[in-house]
Amino acid sequence: MRPPAETQLHRGLWRLTVLLLSVSSLPAVTALLEGLYCGTEVCYDVLGVSREASKAEIARAYRQLARRYHPDRYRPEEPEDEENSHTKFLLIATAYETLKDEDSRRDYDYMLDHPEEYYQHYYAYYRRRLAPKVDVRIVILVAICAISAIQYVSWCSSYNKAINYLVTVPKYRIQAMEIAKQQGMLSRTKEKGKNRRSKEEIREQEEEVIRDIIKNKIDIKGGYQKPSLSDILLCQMALFPFYLSRYVAWYARWVYRFTVCREEYGEEEKLYLIRRNMKLSQAQFDSLEENTKQTFLEKQLWVRENYEAYRKEREEEMKAKLATDPKMKRYRRWMKNEGPGRLTFTDD
Repeated sequence: MRPPAETQLHRGLWRLTVLLLSVSSLPAVTALLEGLYCGTEVCYDVLGVSREASKAEIARAYRQLARRYHPDRYRPEEPEDEENSHTKFLLIATAYETLKDEDSRRDYDYMLDHPEEYYQHYYAYYRRRLAPKVDVRIVILVAICAISAIQYVSWCSSYNKAINYLVTVPKYRIQAMEIAKQQGMLSRTKEKGKNRRSKEEIREQEEEVIRDIIKNKIDIKGGYQKPSLSDILLCQMALFPFYLSRYVAWYARWVYRFTVCREEYGEEEKLYLIRRNMKLSQAQFDSLEENTKQTFLEKQLWVRENYEAYRKEREEEMKAKLATDPKMKRYRRWMKNEGPGRLTFTDD
């Protein structure tokens, strides 16, 4: 019998031999992958250049081969040769596109030197192919500019609609005419000869004067306010760092004054707390009448408890009003008898 050490040595050699035979039977790792770059062809060999060739040499080789195999110039004798020449021309173009770019050529050389990294090669290839041709930052900037332009045009349209409506309101129209008369803008001087204007022209001028006075004298708040370039998206994003730093400074000052030093709220701070309790935007709160804001101050609605009591009181008043409103009674009666969820058929 063999000693135990010798037996273990023979077993180890046998296992090593089996492992080497199994490894040698595996297919050799190749750097040329189907579907990547030039497929199973080497791009350098397709163009007939070496891996050390410069960009000028690569371009020169491509032009020579392109002139030779271009479909408009190449005249094969058999139809099969025409198909092969077309495939050859596409392969030449692919090889040139791969090698003319420094980044693509570097990835391709890395694939030739490291054939075992399959996933890395696929990722690098498709990342470059699917990457947008235009800088994403330019696309985002153009989109923001387009949105800002649409915003400004829409706001101008809404503002003009509001002015056109206010011109027809007798209250504001009479006030504007009085202001125009006081300033001598509607004085009708007698005109003679060729300079005499028609009644339509005089009326159009008066309308334009009234419109300008209303536009300058009336301060419209809310969604129909006068458009400003500082409110569009582009300016808001450009001024965001300034707004953020100003808000941080304001908040720190607020905490120091009213939390640390325990100062009393001023009228501006009280109105801010009231607006925050009501969850209104600055534009919505500015559109309220001054007497309404004064009522809020008298009721001390900046205190949370007072605001909750005021809100519940308003809800009860609204419920009572809706219960006694004839229109709401008819609506509830209709919803009960013929509202949604009920099918009715007429005799005719």
